[in-house]
Amino acid sequence: MRTSGVLMPISSLPSPYGIGTMGKEAREFVDFLVRGGQTYWQILPICPTSYGDSPYQSFSSFAGNPYFIDLEMLCDEKLLTKDECESFDWGSNRRYVDYGVMYVSRYELLKKAYDRFMKNAPSDFFDFCEQEAQWLDEYALFMALKDVNDGKAWGEWEEPLRVRKPDALTKARETYKDEIMFYKVLQYLFFKQWRQLKAYANKKGIQIIGDVPIYVAGDSADVWANPTQFYLDEDLNPIEVAGCPPDAFSVDGQLWGNPLFAWDEMKKDNYAWWTKRIKAMSELYDIIRIDHFRGFDSYYAIPAKDKTAKNGEWKEGPGMALFTQLEKKLGKLPIIVEDLGFLTPSVVRLLKDSGFPGMKVIQFAFDSREGSNYLPHTYTPHCVVYTGTHDNDTVMGWVDTAPEHCIEFAKEYLNLTTEEGYNWGMMRGAWSSVADMTIVPIQDIIGLGSEARINIPSTLGENWKWRARKGEVTDGMADRLYRYMEMYGRVNAAILEEKAKEKAAAVKAKPSREETVKEEAVTDAAKEKITGNKTKK
Repeated sequence: MRTSGVLMPISSLPSPYGIGTMGKEAREFVDFLVRGGQTYWQILPICPTSYGDSPYQSFSSFAGNPYFIDLEMLCDEKLLTKDECESFDWGSNRRYVDYGVMYVSRYELLKKAYDRFMKNAPSDFFDFCEQEAQWLDEYALFMALKDVNDGKAWGEWEEPLRVRKPDALTKARETYKDEIMFYKVLQYLFFKQWRQLKAYANKKGIQIIGDVPIYVAGDSADVWANPTQFYLDEDLNPIEVAGCPPDAFSVDGQLWGNPLFAWDEMKKDNYAWWTKRIKAMSELYDIIRIDHFRGFDSYYAIPAKDKTAKNGEWKEGPGMALFTQLEKKLGKLPIIVEDLGFLTPSVVRLLKDSGFPGMKVIQFAFDSREGSNYLPHTYTPHCVVYTGTHDNDTVMGWVDTAPEHCIEFAKEYLNLTTEEGYNWGMMRGAWSSVADMTIVPIQDIIGLGSEARINIPSTLGENWKWRARKGEVTDGMADRLYRYMEMYGRVNAAILEEKAKEKAAAVKAKPSREETVKEEAVTDAAKEKITGNKTKK
C-alpha cells in the first residue's frame, strides 16, 4: 500500500504558552493531515529533555515530557486558571521555544496544578502509578533527587545515593515523598493527554510514528537505575561513549557522549531492558522509528575523556540476536529504521535479515559529499522516503546553501520549477517514487528556509526551537497535498473508504427518476385540487 505522512514535532506546534502541546492545536494538526489525505504523523521523541534540550538526550526513556502537557486542558479540569497561565513569561518570540523561560515558568505553574490535583486525586491516578511502577518509581525518585541536588548529574551526588545504597534510597523515598509524588502526577497528566490525542488521531485514520533513540543520556534514570546494563567503570563513569567518526560533513566527527550499552551483559538476560523499552514504545506509538540502526551491527566507541570523535574505534554490536529476542517476546512489530550514511555489507545484511524498511533522503541524492546513492530511480518499494529529516536543512534552505552544481542536478532530475515551487517539486520526487511510504517535514510543505531548521548535528544552543505560527499551516496546503496524494496513489485508505461511504449515502439519498416523476405528479394533482386548474405539461 502506498502511503504518506508529515514530520511535525509536538514542540513545533503553535500554542500561546511557549511550546507545542497535546491540546487543541495538536488535534487541529490531525485534522490537517486528514484533509491532506495523509496516513501518518511522525514526531520526535517525547521524553523529558535534559541539558541541551535535545529530545535525543532524555532523563528517561520511558517518561513523557512535562512541557507537552496542555495548560488549557488543565484549566478545563480546574487545576489551573487562564489568568494564571497568562501571568507567566513564555518568551518574546512565538517562532522559537525559549527553553530557559520554559524551565522556570512551566514547572512553577505545574506545581500549582499538582497542589490542586492532590486535594482530590482520582482513583485512576493510583492505578496508573501501580501499572507503570517498573519505570515510574525510579524516574520520579531520580528527578526528585536531581532537584534537591540543584540539578547536578547523578554522578556528582553523594556516594550513598550515587551508588544506590538501599538504606539511602529508602530514606530518600520517605524524605522526598512529596517531590516524588509531584513527578508521578506530571506523568499521569502527560499520559492521560497523550492517550486522548492518540485516540483522536487513530479514530480519524491517522497513525503516529514515534522516534526511539538508540542511546540514552548518561544523566538519566535509565543509567542510574541500571548501571550494569551500560559500559561503566567501577566508579560508575563511562569508559567509552557514543558518536560518529569524522566524515565529509564533520572533520572532528560527532561526539554524542552517551554511555555505551554493555551488550555482553544484556545478552545474559536475553536483552530484558531493551524488551521493556520497545514494549513501552510499541504501546505509545503505532509505528516505531529506531534511530542509528547501524549501531546494532557495529558501533563507534570513543574514549570517554576525549574532546573529539577522532580516536574512536568500531566494535561489534548485538546484531540479529537482539531483534530475534524482541520478536520472540513481543511479536512482529511495525518498525522503521534509520540506516543512513555509509553502510558496510554487514549492516546491509542486518537490515535485510531484520525485514525492517530503511530510509532514503532525497536531499542526499544531490549532495556530492554523500557516498550512497539516494536517487529515486534506485529505490525499491520496501523503504521510507524523506525529503529531509530533523537533522537536515529544509528543502528551501538546501537550495539556498548547497553547491550550484548540486542544485542544477536536482532541477534537471526532478524538473524543479519556480512555478511549482522547489519544495513541492522535491516532495513530488518522494511521492512519485515506488517507495511504499513517504514522509515530508512540515517546513517543506510551508516552504520555509534555514531559519526553520530543527537541528544542526554537533552544535548546541540553537537547536530544537523552531515552531509553526498560528494559521501558518492552512487548508489550502492540505488541499494541495490531497491533490498530489490522488495523483500518486497515496491517499489514506481510511479516508478513501469514508469518502466512498459518503458518496454512496448521497446517491442513496437522492431520489430516482421514477420517484421524481411520481412526486411531481402528486404535487401537480395537489395544485389542481386547490386551484381547480389543470397543470400544463
